[in-house]
Amino acid sequence: MQERKVILAIDDMSMNLRTIKVLLEKQFDVRLAKSGQMALTIVDCEKVALILLDIEMPGMSGFEFLEKLKDHPHAQDVPIIFISSHASPELIKYASKYGGVRDYIIKPITPEILEKKVCAALNINPFSVPDAAL
Repeated sequence: MQERKVILAIDDMSMNLRTIKVLLEKQFDVRLAKSGQMALTIVDCEKVALILLDIEMPGMSGFEFLEKLKDHPHAQDVPIIFISSHASPELIKYASKYGGVRDYIIKPITPEILEKKVCAALNINPFSVPDAAL
């Protein structure tokens, strides 16, 4: 049996984390973190294949998390997909300048968009994800 990839979702809103988990848990092992600090602890303990990252969070923003992630050598090449309610072209352009950032999803999360962007970031055929995962 093939090992399931670990996806780390970081968002301060529990509802967003639950949505991501429900949408992806059939295909992936989904780890949830309500803060950047909690996420850094997970990165220390697990081999993460992809990070879904909110930008605006109390305590440590998504951008600050990425700066701290640079201190974790085994996680520097992990692809990042920002998930944010902020859709300004300036912010999207700014976010795309960070190393590892593969994409940007605008909230509210659309299941089909999440699936396609996660599969693209992990180089997985989107049609290999069971329909029940959506």
